[in-house]
Amino acid sequence: MLIVGAGLAGIAAAVHLQAECPHKRFIVLEGRERSGGTWDLFRYPGVRSDSDMSTLGYSFRPWRGDQAIAEGADILRYLEDTAQTHGVDRHIRFQHQVRSASWSSEDARWTLTVERGPSREPVRLSCHFLFICGGYYRYAQGHMPDFPGIARFAGRVVHPQQWTPDIDPSGQRVVVIGSGATAVTLVPALAQHAAHVTLLQRSPTYVVSVPAQDRWAQVLRRCLPLGVAHRLTRWKNLALSMLVVGLSRRFPERARQWLIHRVRRTVDASRCDVDTHFSPHYPPWEQRLCLVPDGDLFEAINSGRASVLTDHIESFTERGLRLRSGREIEADLVVSATGLEIQLLGDIALTVDGRPIELAKTFNYKGLMFSDLPNLAASFGYTRAPWTLKCELACGYVCRVLRHMDKKGYRQCTPRHPDPAGTRAGKLDFSPGYVLRALKKFPRQGAKAPWRPHQNFVRDLLDLRYGALEDGVLDFKA
Repeated sequence: MLIVGAGLAGIAAAVHLQAECPHKRFIVLEGRERSGGTWDLFRYPGVRSDSDMSTLGYSFRPWRGDQAIAEGADILRYLEDTAQTHGVDRHIRFQHQVRSASWSSEDARWTLTVERGPSREPVRLSCHFLFICGGYYRYAQGHMPDFPGIARFAGRVVHPQQWTPDIDPSGQRVVVIGSGATAVTLVPALAQHAAHVTLLQRSPTYVVSVPAQDRWAQVLRRCLPLGVAHRLTRWKNLALSMLVVGLSRRFPERARQWLIHRVRRTVDASRCDVDTHFSPHYPPWEQRLCLVPDGDLFEAINSGRASVLTDHIESFTERGLRLRSGREIEADLVVSATGLEIQLLGDIALTVDGRPIELAKTFNYKGLMFSDLPNLAASFGYTRAPWTLKCELACGYVCRVLRHMDKKGYRQCTPRHPDPAGTRAGKLDFSPGYVLRALKKFPRQGAKAPWRPHQNFVRDLLDLRYGALEDGVLDFKA
């Protein structure tokens, strides 16, 4: 097997494969110089998890830190320690960028074209099964809108994905453009040193204050063995998350009122108008909720070190930004936390028996495989729950498939959709900007399982861990 990516999902895949299919040979190809993926890439101030670490962390390796919402450096250290502890670090090949993968039905193998090292030396590798765990967004660049007049701005404009150590916000007037998790993370971190930070958003998002530390987990760790405490904390937080999401989807207006009421109780009304700046126009969980540990964003607003504006940018000026309302904001540093650029399957060019594959014309099978693509899986997480939960289920399912193939003497497994000409079914109920911009790239989905992915951990657990492998859809061949 070849695993592509040595981030959170790739390390999980290697650990599961080593434990559940110990006879399999594998390597992990990582395009960058270091493992960790997102948590090595992002270096902007305050970078942290957007889920509690008992569920964002691995099921097989308890999180030992005191902070439930952890800093990026601590998460990176956790991933590197996991790879070393389980011995999968020796299987990682760094600076190996996969450019294309070609499947041969006659040989039942994938052949990959890979660029190796700083010189991008072309090499060819082959494997029986290809597991892509490289995430879903482009590492080289984030989404940067074409702001009018940006060239005449005398200050500096930076996307958080390209944050460098020489950027010093101390004493500067900073504007953070955006309203998602990155923006609400940046503002309180920058406000510690900047003269003032303005969060400029086109529209509000739901922001929820959560405890930075999980007292329940701390009590359990003192009373029980670490593994037991970890499992209990993980299931407690998972159940609570599923309950909140389920109730929010079932009673969206009540959930909306409750979320806004929580902000209203926390924010100083003289500093910020909650109805204008923290009252979204979409139902809860149509986009991810933004978590702020111990209300650090609200504390920065209440102290006067930060403020929020909801408006549209008309243009940049030499000294800052002019808004559609006519207001002007002076700035020395503008941080464009304007989202990601989707990159599915690492933009690897795929061919099957010489035929180029367009991912947007395939159907997604169980949220991890694709119609008419043999011996290939991809690890994608949840949109409304911690990413790792679905990744680990995908890893376990792939290992089940591999063991089944070995037992039966199969060489190939391919999802087959009964209506290849079918179109995308159902209404998309997850609508952040980075998803809407990339809809044309997404695989199709059917009206029901297994062609319509769940957003429910328990259903996926039962299906992927215990469901039938030979289900009449996954086509096995010797």
